[in-house]
Amino acid sequence: MGLKETVNQMRKLLSEINVDLEKSANGNKAASQRVRVHTIDLEKVAKLYRKESVNAEKKSLGKAKSGSTKKTASKKSAAKKKK
Repeated sequence: MGLKETVNQMRKLLSEINVDLEKSANGNKAASQRVRVHTIDLEKVAKLYRKESVNAEKKSLGKAKSGSTKKTASKKSAAKKKK
């Protein structure tokens, strides 16, 4: 599953939880049960989101670092030559 799909799934679950929370606050016991079930589902999706967002961040940092590491290596070798 992609990060965008996971975000959409989280939004859907949160909206369902919100609707059922309102019903639950008014005393609807079935809605309370649905909230409890949805929070378990939300926990799973949240863990997946965390994993996917960290991987996406690592990929974007890896692309940015690939150019800068070459410059750093050349600076280090130039400093060694001066000594």
